[in-house]
Amino acid sequence: MQGGRRVSLLLGNIVDALGGSLEGGLRDTEVVRIAPLESAGPGDISFLSHPRYQQQLAASRAACVIVAPAMREPALARGACIVTDNPYAYFARVTQLWRQQEGRAPVLGVHPSAVVDEGAVVHPSASVGPLCVVERGAHIGAGTVLKSRVTVGADCHVGARCILHAGVVIGADGFGFAPQAGEWIKIEQLGAVRIGDDVEIGANTCIDRGALQDTVIEDGVKLDNLVQIGHNVRIGKHSAMAGCVGVAGSATIGAHCTVGGGAIVLGHLELADNVHISAATVVTRSLTKPGQYTGMFPIDDNVRWEKNAATLKQLHSLRERIKALEQALKAA
Repeated sequence: MQGGRRVSLLLGNIVDALGGSLEGGLRDTEVVRIAPLESAGPGDISFLSHPRYQQQLAASRAACVIVAPAMREPALARGACIVTDNPYAYFARVTQLWRQQEGRAPVLGVHPSAVVDEGAVVHPSASVGPLCVVERGAHIGAGTVLKSRVTVGADCHVGARCILHAGVVIGADGFGFAPQAGEWIKIEQLGAVRIGDDVEIGANTCIDRGALQDTVIEDGVKLDNLVQIGHNVRIGKHSAMAGCVGVAGSATIGAHCTVGGGAIVLGHLELADNVHISAATVVTRSLTKPGQYTGMFPIDDNVRWEKNAATLKQLHSLRERIKALEQALKAA
């Protein structure tokens, strides 16, 4: 039993639904759980995501393991396997198949405790969960699921087949204030938020409405829990951000980018398509070329860290001294 009611699948039914090649096993073999390699038992299906786990594969007691073609022979030496080009993606589809069998699909319609403004539009195939708020002029697309306590602000648009987890806030005011005589004058946030199709947003993530233009989240974007997206940010298609990422106002993130947990992208910067930011990195300049970027100070014991930090403060003066020595050598 993986989650709610008891679920079991036959290996033959899995490959019929998802493709792949079942080898070394019987179609009528029943699996009752999806499990990691190291803990899988005779009634479980597992997967091998990387060849470095080959030792765990050999020792696994799983009824069947999902593997890439390159790992076919080691897998067959152990027992039944499903061979597919992308085992991790195949595993993801197996979890979806499992959830379908559990019968835990969201209930369509609006929960009695939710508040939906009469000027909002909620597609009949959408699900609006307990204690949600959908404000005036907002639009919730087909097949979209709002889990409990989601707020969609006025005039914000959520596309089709999106999932917004508990506590998500779409369309709060962006952080905009103008200084005057030691005080802050509020800049009214007159834009909205536009979210494309097939977007998933983790619990307690906030996406602020734009000041003058809309904040835009394009199709297929995935945001983890506790992500903060500032006003007028644009995130390109199929980009993904891990927990506690912060993107400051008016930054533009390209398509197919990834941002590791706790990283920060400063405002008004641009990241090209296929830029990948390591966890805890602070992005302080625009990145115009695809690639992996890292900008974090490695952890160390505190005494050594303080010495290294003090040395970093002297790098500029050391550079100037080296340049002066080089010029003196050339002149000699």
